[in-house]
Amino acid sequence: MTAKTFHQLIHWRDFKLKVFFEGIIIGLFSGLIIVAFRYCLEQAESFRESIFHLENMGISKIIILLVGLGLIAFLLNLIVKKEPLVSGSGIPQVKGVLSGHIKLKWAKVLILKFVGGVLAIGAGLSLGREGPSVQIGAAVGQGVSRLLGRLKIEEKFLITSGASAGLAAAFNAPLAGVIFSMEELNKNFSPAILMSAVGASLSADFVTKLFYGSTSAFNFPLLPILPVNYYIYLIGLGLFIGLFGGFFNRSLLKTLEIKNKMSLPNTLIILIPLLIACLLGYFLPEVLGGGNHLIDSLGQNKYPISLLIILVLVKFFFTLISYGTGVPGGIFLPILAIGALTGNLYSDLIIKVFHVSPYYSNNFIIFAMAAYFTAVVKAPITGSILITEMTGSFSHLWALITVSTVAYLASDLLKNKPIYEALYDRILTKKGSTNNEKKTMLLIETVVCLGSEMSGKCVKQIAWPKHCLLVNIKRGDHEILPQGNTLLYAGDNIFALVNESYAVDIEQSLCVLAKENPQTNKQTNKQIKLPTSYTFIYSNKIMRTLRNNRLSVLIILLFNNHDRTFCFT
Repeated sequence: MTAKTFHQLIHWRDFKLKVFFEGIIIGLFSGLIIVAFRYCLEQAESFRESIFHLENMGISKIIILLVGLGLIAFLLNLIVKKEPLVSGSGIPQVKGVLSGHIKLKWAKVLILKFVGGVLAIGAGLSLGREGPSVQIGAAVGQGVSRLLGRLKIEEKFLITSGASAGLAAAFNAPLAGVIFSMEELNKNFSPAILMSAVGASLSADFVTKLFYGSTSAFNFPLLPILPVNYYIYLIGLGLFIGLFGGFFNRSLLKTLEIKNKMSLPNTLIILIPLLIACLLGYFLPEVLGGGNHLIDSLGQNKYPISLLIILVLVKFFFTLISYGTGVPGGIFLPILAIGALTGNLYSDLIIKVFHVSPYYSNNFIIFAMAAYFTAVVKAPITGSILITEMTGSFSHLWALITVSTVAYLASDLLKNKPIYEALYDRILTKKGSTNNEKKTMLLIETVVCLGSEMSGKCVKQIAWPKHCLLVNIKRGDHEILPQGNTLLYAGDNIFALVNESYAVDIEQSLCVLAKENPQTNKQTNKQIKLPTSYTFIYSNKIMRTLRNNRLSVLIILLFNNHDRTFCFT
């Protein structure tokens, strides 16, 4: 397997082209599955609405309805119990798979997430389709990787591309799918990841457009350009939304803590919000489901301020209760719905108080969605691009970035983690750490950032983490065999060979070295401390191949209990 890994390094250009075409395949399959997922959700929602519009609901029909809700709660509990990784959004689980902390059974997760998402969202819980779509796409990516017999490093790219395809197909937003995979899932703009994500997102979006057309996800008929003198109101919106988004993060985590402390059967915990959804279906049906129709209605109808306040509060707390059950379903779309409602409320207030022209009311709804998403997820680029694509207009990008930046800074005042990182930490805490020794060798990649501890220093001056060996540096299209005096520059892609047992911790340590400000890390001029003995294994055929491709040594580390110090020369 190590020889194959080095073969990928040697033929890096071919590898990028390879993962691009594999990304297209993943995107096509992901697109088809998510189109089916969206269709099932639409049918479930139509069936739910028909029930709420029934006249003369007698005792027998009410009993049938309660039995049906009880059956849904039982099935959802069974699904989550059968495969805990399908609970919740699915995005934190994908982050765990990419980091190596979580092992995914792709076929099982794909099927159960699909069924569980349709049951939970279709029944009216305030959950979105985007999180399940991302996890379904990631499962498709891993499935394609396993069926084709790909290596671990390639599988990571394919899982990422599947997640990109999932978001692109869920929202008809291919560019946002690519940016989301970079900014939120990997936090790494690797060329190979970019190539595979672009291929997957474009092909998934193509499949979605075949079934749903080229229309944008949201329909806002009037979106004029916001005048520059109105940007002062954007700052106020960003501040308010940022603090409100931070409050949402804390409330959601607190809800999950309360749920864990409850001694009730899990089926009953799931049944409670289902019953609440049943009541809301008769009195306030707008808050049910993800909120796509609610957002569209804000752009087409005029709601009184009192009703907007009720909608914001009910949608906010019903989302907390729905997600707190742990059933399959995301918070992506509910976040956008809460942001849109808050933006509508804010625009009505400034129209009344400051006599702002109501002509720009829809603009504040759109900007609030991006701001609230940024405040909760802390991914301002993804939020701006996503709302731009979902509304079908690129004329407001400057205003979107402005309000998103202000919301990001305001949310930081509360010192909250991004919601998906916080949920990911909860999964790791619940899962616990495993330290089983594995002998599989992995190749991990890190990008050197400007101003980092690595940037501008020689290889031998850097305090490398234990259990890793730097084997290759890629600078653009050039490959460099690392030596002690080799200088690292911002933008370099460095590759380290590690044992799978230590891959997660080493990758985190390398990210710190590659991204941390040099003022915060004073450890320099140290050798690499490897608690290993190492063996050089090579053959004439391998050496000829490597020499012809600008690499000179193939190293396979055989780990044991001895401490050795290794320094590049």
